Amino acid sequence: MISDRIARRLAETDVQRIAVIKPSALGDVVQSLPVLGVLAERFPDARVSWVIAESLSELVADHPHLDESLVYRRRGGWSAWRRLLGELRSGRFDLVFDLQGLLRTGLMTRATGAPIRIGLESSREGAGWACHGLLEDTGRTVPAHRRYWRMAEFLGLGHLEPDATIAIPSSERAWSDVMMRQLGENVVALHAGSRWETKRWPVEQFAAVGAHAIREHGAAVVLVGSSQERIPAARLKELILAQAPGGRVENLAGQTGLKKLAAVLESVAALVTNDSGPMHLAAAMGTAVVGVFTCTSARRSGPPGGRHVLVETGVACGGSYHKRCPFRGDRHLACLRDVPAAEACRGLDRLLDPAQPIVRRAVA
Repeated sequence: MISDRIARRLAETDVQRIAVIKPSALGDVVQSLPVLGVLAERFPDARVSWVIAESLSELVADHPHLDESLVYRRRGGWSAWRRLLGELRSGRFDLVFDLQGLLRTGLMTRATGAPIRIGLESSREGAGWACHGLLEDTGRTVPAHRRYWRMAEFLGLGHLEPDATIAIPSSERAWSDVMMRQLGENVVALHAGSRWETKRWPVEQFAAVGAHAIREHGAAVVLVGSSQERIPAARLKELILAQAPGGRVENLAGQTGLKKLAAVLESVAALVTNDSGPMHLAAAMGTAVVGVFTCTSARRSGPPGGRHVLVETGVACGGSYHKRCPFRGDRHLACLRDVPAAEACRGLDRLLDPAQPIVRRAVA
């Protein structure tokens, strides 16, 4: 909880330097980007820094309300860690927000020595002890985007419209424009990847949805993902074309950085995806999403607003947030089998044709 003493200290402080500590992951960083506009409104003359993982630093580059990125190199060893802590100490920050809430970010927060350090109630591993106060109603059961927006409310600007601005270079947008012109006006994107095995809806299910988009909507399909997902995406392309011969399927997995991916997702009619970073990136770009939720909760982890259809498993352990399935036998990964392709197809129908009724177990 933020005490009256901390609130008074903030009111009395001439805030000139602010640090936002949120190194990862992609979806969470995207959902926390709106805080930059809030800080620019509340402290227009302050210099704002963001501690970001090296793999995600491109995402915040050239943001109009960000002055610098401090890169966190997770595998950079002791020298990289010491360098980052030194940068945080020498930054002379007046105000710090730890939006990650882990041991490593608690150490970063403490290293700043800032007179006002604010965290979230979802903090764990002792990270909360590095803060002077924790924002109320920011526990782990609160939707992620709401947790981050509590910062705006704390600063008296909760009435603003959240803006997850991503600065896309003209060259990246031009590349996307050329790709989209080649594919046609009606393009549906699929993202079948995830680091968690419990989030990876079977590629056969995605193939059925991709073939449905081609046959029923005359759409072209573009496959997106990381370089590690390129081979599975190639298999997905084969399965789609086996069901929809003559369809147009483009495999872009591993061929786009974050800005180029944002430009692609901005241009498609809809994205069908697991609960993933690209899901939140698409939503931030204003693109409709069909999200498949198995081990995670659509309410807690789904994107805010927009015309999204979020389909959830009905198994008892659904939304348990297990990275690996704790069960064996018939119950092993039952959540992935519980969501049929037909549900995602109906969700896609609804997004591409708003006259269609809402699907079973879907949350708009």
